[in-house]
Amino acid sequence: MANFEKQMKLNRSTIFIATSSAALLLVLIIQVSWLFKAAKNKEDLFNEKANIVLARTTEALLSDKETCKNIQVCVGKKETHKIDSLFRHYMNFYNFHMAYSFEVVRPNFIMLNNSYVNNIYPNKPGCYKQSLDEVSNRNGWELKLFFPAKKQFIIAEMGTLFITSVILLLVVLVLFWRTVLLLMKEKQLWERTTEFLNNMTHEFKTPLTNIALAGKMIVKDSTGKTKHYSEIILEENEKLRLQVEQVLSMTALERGEIPLLKTELDFNALITEAIKSMTLQIENKQGSIQVNLHANEHLVMGDKTQLAHALCNLMDNAIKYANEKPELLIETFNKDKNLVVTVSDKGIGIEKEYQQKVFDKFFRVPTGDVHNVKGFGLGLAYVKKIIELHNGSIALESEKQKGTTFTITLPHA
Repeated sequence: MANFEKQMKLNRSTIFIATSSAALLLVLIIQVSWLFKAAKNKEDLFNEKANIVLARTTEALLSDKETCKNIQVCVGKKETHKIDSLFRHYMNFYNFHMAYSFEVVRPNFIMLNNSYVNNIYPNKPGCYKQSLDEVSNRNGWELKLFFPAKKQFIIAEMGTLFITSVILLLVVLVLFWRTVLLLMKEKQLWERTTEFLNNMTHEFKTPLTNIALAGKMIVKDSTGKTKHYSEIILEENEKLRLQVEQVLSMTALERGEIPLLKTELDFNALITEAIKSMTLQIENKQGSIQVNLHANEHLVMGDKTQLAHALCNLMDNAIKYANEKPELLIETFNKDKNLVVTVSDKGIGIEKEYQQKVFDKFFRVPTGDVHNVKGFGLGLAYVKKIIELHNGSIALESEKQKGTTFTITLPHA
């Protein structure tokens, strides 16, 4: 059974790591895809600017009649200088600063033996072209604009974004695996600590049983002070036994090793039995307990032993944290389809900032250097766990120096 549970926990850990790794890989793929898309957008923007510059230059040429007339015959230095100056102007205007070159050509024809023959004019990389038919009376001339370093320009534009993304992804990967390793180490430490506590508390049980037996034998055969001291031994032994049982129960509950034996039980009767077991502690402190069992529907499905322990824990808390003489009030009533049980006291109360934390395992309300109340901080955590396993809930209301009320809600049987 233990090996099966370990295997199940190992499988859950493996599934968690595999799922997290797959999610991280998916994020990496999305990021790479986004980078390619961003590069495509950069290229589209580049193409749009290049085409605009080319179109504006062509429009400017249309407005220059003399240049249009000269292009109809041939392209000389004067025309080349004019076109170059137009390109520089519009590239500066559109904040487009990079090396370029241009040509004015007839792509499909070359002059051979005083006549035009067909010619395939190859395009260079980063080439943009605009027809000059309107400039040159439809003689098939084209204005071509070249950007030899187009690819390098786009890569440079993407460089910072790409490097930053890669660095961030690497950092996330390292942190993820570092976190996984730390979690695995913490889990191993938690398992070892739990096993140690479990073994330690089991080792305590035998000597505690022997002490109790010896104390009872002394009480039977002694009088006076010896009897009084023996009673103290038995009382302290009982306290230790309860603490050990509490640690064992909490550990076993978390591991799911205590199956709840749920039966239909009378909760009002359960309260009466629990009060009987706490009567001696209340009387020792000259306290009092008032019971108002108003619930008409008081049958619930539950584990009698565990629910009784939970009630005793709440009453024990009320006794421990009483100002002087403990005053307890236990009430039951019905609300909707639930049984509601309240355990109230007029003790020292709990400050608002600690009220949500009191159900945490090992948490104890800070009291400075004064430690009048002993314990491990497991009582309320145990109670909350038991109530939740019965599909119920527990809440508290408290005011400093005025007392605390715990409210348990359980479904009807």
